[in-house]
Amino acid sequence: MHLPVRTLLEGVSALGTFACLAFYLLSVCGLASFLKKNQKQFSRNEASLPPVSILKPLKGADPEMLESFSSHAEQTYPDFELVFGVSDPADPACEVVRELQEKYPSRSIKLIVCKRMLGTNVKVSNLAQMLPAARHEILLVNDSDIRVPPNYLERVIAPLGDSQTGLVTCLYRGEPANTVGSRLEGLSIATDFAPGVLSARFLENGLHFGLGSTLAFRRADLAAIGGFESFLDYLADDYELGRRISATGKRIELSAATVTTFLPAYTLRQFWQHQLRWSRTIRDARPWGYVGLLFTFGLPWAISMLIASRGAIWGWTLFAVTYVTRIAVGLVTATQVLDDHQTKRNVLWLPVRDLIAPFIWAAGLPGRRIHWRGDDFYLKDGRLSKSNPEV
Repeated sequence: MHLPVRTLLEGVSALGTFACLAFYLLSVCGLASFLKKNQKQFSRNEASLPPVSILKPLKGADPEMLESFSSHAEQTYPDFELVFGVSDPADPACEVVRELQEKYPSRSIKLIVCKRMLGTNVKVSNLAQMLPAARHEILLVNDSDIRVPPNYLERVIAPLGDSQTGLVTCLYRGEPANTVGSRLEGLSIATDFAPGVLSARFLENGLHFGLGSTLAFRRADLAAIGGFESFLDYLADDYELGRRISATGKRIELSAATVTTFLPAYTLRQFWQHQLRWSRTIRDARPWGYVGLLFTFGLPWAISMLIASRGAIWGWTLFAVTYVTRIAVGLVTATQVLDDHQTKRNVLWLPVRDLIAPFIWAAGLPGRRIHWRGDDFYLKDGRLSKSNPEV
């Protein structure tokens, strides 16, 4: 006997909704585990804090760039240097670095022009050419648009005092511009990306990848995985760096420090393009994780279930539970982990973001073309190319 279509749809959508509720519970466990671990603050001991080289590859100007660079120069840390790198000497970011050098003349701030194109990923190509200019054993790489708190280096570098820690990384919050696309992007970071990272850390008994907001590691551990040259053509260079260091048997620590990225004034189209690029990146790097994203779309599943049940009382009850849980988990993660209070102001946009998410996921399944920093690339097995590998 065949089940009626309506009953089948009710059952599938109800199962999807319960799976999403299970994911929200997993997110809470991940959040609690992270907060418990980071109740212990690393005490300041300048004698045990090694000198650090901060490597910042640049391309183009980001919102509030000088202020973000200044937050690095104003660190309360005994010994560090800043090494910036560009592939084009006419890049507008060069002028910002020169302003920084004038603003902090006592700081060691270098600007390296990386003349060679060593691979498809310009960022990693620049890093490989910036490395010889770095004087210290401890290296820290972060994205050009990152702003950090005054004790950032102290909190990030301290875990590397344990020789079994191979890399330290950080969560980040998005400071949105006053556009709908930018607000949706900020919500995605706070209520989806961060809970996803915490869930992976809890479920997999630790992190096994890095985040581009912060990658702190030893030069020797970089050399052990083949240096920057070993992933010159990979799009998710932060993921690859962390994955490869983890594969050597060393731990990846998620620091209690949280940094800020200032989001561009995305249009809805730009928001879609950025999310689509990340979807295809995740699909290529973690295929099963991409499949698992299906069970994070709580509101779409709950709405489908409500429609299939024709507004039954049990359907409304499950929808209400899902909606409240979704909002609560997102807000708690944003405020308690990320110290992000913009999410509270923009939370009414969260249902819109959630209803768009399954369409982005579906669009990310086929195709290999991505748009990144003004250029178009094709992605296959994590690698970038200028031409379609399937043609």
